[in-house]
Amino acid sequence: MTAKAAAVRFEDAAVRLGGRTIWSDVSLTVAKGEFVAVLGPNGAGKSTLIKAVLGLLPLAAGSVSVLGRPAGQASGAIGYLPQRRNFDAGTRIRGLDIVHLGLDGARWGVPIPGLPSRARETERVREVIELVGAAGYAEEPIGQLSGGEQQRLLIAQALVRRPQLLLLDEPLDSLDLPNQAAVAALVRRICRQEQVAVMLVAHDINPILGYLDRVVYLAGGKAVEGRPEEVISSGTLSRLYGAPIEVLRASDGRLVVVGQPEAPFVHGDRHAHG
Repeated sequence: MTAKAAAVRFEDAAVRLGGRTIWSDVSLTVAKGEFVAVLGPNGAGKSTLIKAVLGLLPLAAGSVSVLGRPAGQASGAIGYLPQRRNFDAGTRIRGLDIVHLGLDGARWGVPIPGLPSRARETERVREVIELVGAAGYAEEPIGQLSGGEQQRLLIAQALVRRPQLLLLDEPLDSLDLPNQAAVAALVRRICRQEQVAVMLVAHDINPILGYLDRVVYLAGGKAVEGRPEEVISSGTLSRLYGAPIEVLRASDGRLVVVGQPEAPFVHGDRHAHG
């Protein structure tokens, strides 16, 4: 795949923070229209990878291109959902208005092209709310909605400017298992229907395993990428961690990782993000 055909391409990349190398020699590619999960234990640098894609962190070595341009130069074509926000139950702003906030371009400083009128803006907001299946509650106060409903509306906000790349940082955090699977199914549908490349940072692969095209796994300052069955395997994870790791499949189909260091899918506090 050429760099121009890729949504994201890292080549021999490294990031250092506070004098410490977070990861190095990272080479990976995310194709356009592909659904990729970014996995790994706390502190492995998953969110750091997303920030490098956004151009918010400079690389210490190597290169990263985003939609054929250097990171930071494709902001208008990226939809970004940061780590989970919590809306107070008393928040009265409607879900519809939350989505509309994504149109003003304030996050990236670039106004949305092709929407010259308020009517066109309203049409696009309604369209994307329908896309994520939130029409039934978009008029309700965001603080009164469930976590899964809020997350659908936040994904709609990230999609409203018709991005070519969608970056989702722990969008499943704090959701119950049915909602995690529902959001993963929604993201998969968006990939196919809108031809948007998606990088989704996840804590646990199990709720989303059946929806992914590929995974990127960060651990020990390195990264591996490939199809889920290639990466989430005893041999690959043992090499990545430099320690014996065994991957088992439970009777219900869930993957269970056994070994030292700490099992990659049980990273302690779910809110202590990497």
